[in-house]
Amino acid sequence: MTYKETLDYLYRQLPMYQRKGKQAFKKDLKNIKLLCSHFGNPQARFPSIHIAGTNGKGTVAHMLCAVFQSAGLKVGLYTSPHYKDFRERIKVNGSYISKRKVSRFTKSVKQQIEVIRPSFFEITVAMAFTYFEEEQVDIAIIETGLGGRLDSTNVITPKLSVITNISMDHQSMLGNTIKKIAKEKAGIIKRDVSVLVGERQADTIDVFTKTAAKKSSRIYFADQLSPLKKSDLGKGPLSNPYLKLNSRTVRAAVSIWNLEKLGKHISQKTLSYGIKNFRRVSNYIGRWHVINQKPLTIADSAHNEGGVSLLINQLLKFSEAKKLHFIIGFVNDKPLDKVLDLFPKKASYYFCQAKIPRALSSKDLKSQAASYNLAGRDFKSVKGALRNAKSLANPADTIVVCGSIFVVAEIL
Repeated sequence: MTYKETLDYLYRQLPMYQRKGKQAFKKDLKNIKLLCSHFGNPQARFPSIHIAGTNGKGTVAHMLCAVFQSAGLKVGLYTSPHYKDFRERIKVNGSYISKRKVSRFTKSVKQQIEVIRPSFFEITVAMAFTYFEEEQVDIAIIETGLGGRLDSTNVITPKLSVITNISMDHQSMLGNTIKKIAKEKAGIIKRDVSVLVGERQADTIDVFTKTAAKKSSRIYFADQLSPLKKSDLGKGPLSNPYLKLNSRTVRAAVSIWNLEKLGKHISQKTLSYGIKNFRRVSNYIGRWHVINQKPLTIADSAHNEGGVSLLINQLLKFSEAKKLHFIIGFVNDKPLDKVLDLFPKKASYYFCQAKIPRALSSKDLKSQAASYNLAGRDFKSVKGALRNAKSLANPADTIVVCGSIFVVAEIL
C-alpha cells in the first residue's frame, strides 16, 4: 500500500476517538496486549517516562523530549492526537516516523487488525512501540490518550510516572467528578516506580497519595522540588500561559531523574536549554501557536475548563489589545456550560465547525453561546471564520483560534 492508501485503510477500518467519539474508546487493555505480544512486547525493551493528566501533558512531554535530546540522548516521543500529519504522533529526536515505515508496519499487522479489530489509537500505540524498539531509543516519552488506567499506553513499566493536573474533561468515560477522573489518571502509577504530580490540588491529593502507597511508589509534588521562577512566566505582555506550570513540572521530573539515578545525569545548563528551545528541538505545534503578528493571531487547542481558563486569563492581561476576536469550535459530545462561561462578553465571536463528523454545528454553538452573552456570527468553515475576523480586526487587535484540535488543525 502507498502511504495514502495506508492512512485511508487505518481511518476506514479502525474506530478513531477524535472522529467518532465514545464508541471508539476501549475499556480494557486486551487488544493492545495482543498486539504487543504479536511483536514480542517491544515496550519492554526501551526505558520510558509515562505522562498522564488533563492539561499540559503534551507540552510536558515535548519539553522532556527536548531536554533529553539536548543531553545527547536518542529520544522517542509518542503523543496524540495529531493536528495535520498522522506522523506527528511518533517522533524520534523531533523527526516524524517515515511514511514508508507507517505503511510497512500497517502491512505487517493487517492480519491481526482483521482478527483483533483494535481501535485506531491501539494501532498507533503498537506502531510507536515497535518503532522505538527498532530505532533503539535511549528513552521514550509516552503520553497517554484518555485517562490512564485503561489507556493503551498503560502496558509500559516506566522509569518515572508523571501526572500533570486534573480538570473536568471526558466525563462520560472517566467520571463526572475531579476525584473519579484523578482515580483513572492514577492508574498509570506502577509498583515501585516513583510518580510526580505537577499540580497540588485539594481534591486529588488523597487519590494520588493513597494509590502511590498501595503500589509502594514514592510520590513527589512539583512544588516541593521546583519552586516557580520568574523565567517560567515568559517575557512580554502576551507570553505563553502554559510555560509557568509545565516548565516547573519538567524541572521537577529531571530532579527526580537525577536524584534517583534513573539514567544519564541531566545538567542544569542542559535542562534550561531544553526548556527554552523545546518548540524547535521537539517539533512542537498547536499550543499558543503564533501564526501572524498584525493583527496578532494565535492558534491554541484549549478545549476544556482548565485549558480555556489559562488561555483567557492570559489574554485578558494583555492590555494593549484593543479588541479580542475568538474563532471557536467544539465537538458535539463535550459539555460546554462551564467552558463558555469563561469567555469574555465584550469580545467578538466567529462560531465555526471543523470538517469532522463529531463537530458541533456552528449554528448550535452560536445558540449555546448566546446563553452566556457571547455574540457573533456562525460560519460553515474554519477558514471562512478566520478570513472574516482578519477583515474586521485592527492591526492592534488579537485574534484567537481555539477549541477543538480539528479547528486549530485547519489553519496551521
